[in-house]
Amino acid sequence: MKTVVPLAEAHDESLYGAKAVGLGDAMRAGLPVPPGIAVSGDMVDAVASGDEAAIAEVVELVRSLSTPLAVRSSAVDEDSADASFAGQHLTLLNVASVDGVSAAVGEIWWSANSDSAISYRKRVGLFTRPSVGVVVQSLLDPEIAGVMFTQNPINGADERVIEASWGLGEVVVAGRVIPDNFRLDRSGQVLERTSGVKKVAIRSAADGGTVDETVAPELVEQLCLDDDHLARLNALADSCEQVYGPARDIEWACAGGKLYLLQCRAVTRAGSSRPKPPVTTRPTEVLEKVPLFADLGQDEIDQIAGLFKERRFRAGETITREGAGGAAFFVIESGEVAVSVRGKDVATLSEGEYFGEMALIDEGARSATITAKTDLVCHGLTYWEFRPLVQQNATIAWNMLHTLAKRLRTAQDE
Repeated sequence: MKTVVPLAEAHDESLYGAKAVGLGDAMRAGLPVPPGIAVSGDMVDAVASGDEAAIAEVVELVRSLSTPLAVRSSAVDEDSADASFAGQHLTLLNVASVDGVSAAVGEIWWSANSDSAISYRKRVGLFTRPSVGVVVQSLLDPEIAGVMFTQNPINGADERVIEASWGLGEVVVAGRVIPDNFRLDRSGQVLERTSGVKKVAIRSAADGGTVDETVAPELVEQLCLDDDHLARLNALADSCEQVYGPARDIEWACAGGKLYLLQCRAVTRAGSSRPKPPVTTRPTEVLEKVPLFADLGQDEIDQIAGLFKERRFRAGETITREGAGGAAFFVIESGEVAVSVRGKDVATLSEGEYFGEMALIDEGARSATITAKTDLVCHGLTYWEFRPLVQQNATIAWNMLHTLAKRLRTAQDE
């Protein structure tokens, strides 16, 4: 069921993910949340696949929001008390216009299906196909932002722990600075204030994305929160616990003199934006030229093309890393990649060739590092589509066997 709704109407975690529904709960409770929309997992999948009707539906609702925008993942099982996908799933800040939203949604879909995210799923026992919802919100231009724990995440003490810095809160979340640190008891009494070292602030760039800004020397070690800020944060902590329950991990921001709630999740037990590529059509013409899909009928090619999703890489970018878990199989539309094993270059692949299938066949680690030699356009299948496709199509399996045999002979002859 493909759906996209205003955040205040996001009720079902199985559709929109915990982040979207949590923000919807906050809005319904009157908490200060920036306006936004929730996009369901299957709608995200459709947008990432280039479905024009799905893209148009999302864009139409996004037009109700003021720009620039923040686009964040809201996978169904992310950020529980037992697992946090922070750093795994992408956040895109300062998407300058509604025209960039569909590409941003596609990038977030890929971040949840990346090698690192799938490897993390295996490690924490969540190795199932991710349902990746997305939250799109108007982006604030905060003077100060950070995180707050309603229970000390280190020792479990019943106190508020607040970390804060100048500019967007990603500078704190990503560990780019030593933030100011504050401890408060439940009454709001300040127990401790510790000045950090905040040499950089992340700000919105005029043309989209974010930039690093050097903090003025006099502000680097100056506390960025005063008693009024702390009192309002303590009140926000109380309100969040009333809505969500105890032990919350809260992202917040102060913009225009007002305090906003950006995210609230369970305390888990113990970066810069990409260029936004255009979303293109299904890669039917590309697949017709790939030997792996030789001897398939046009109907089969068209059906398989609908499973692929476009992904772009910059020259010099690492696509897969030897020894890492494998999540996706790629066909090259344009550009070249270098294949290296144990630090030695062993091959160059280009248009019509493919890579990444070995780790998906045996569920083992990546056997090679693949690096983009030029700007690269690929079409990818995740583990969840790749394995059934090969198992159910003898022609593809046979063609793949031929390719693997040739590679084995080549390796033996070297």
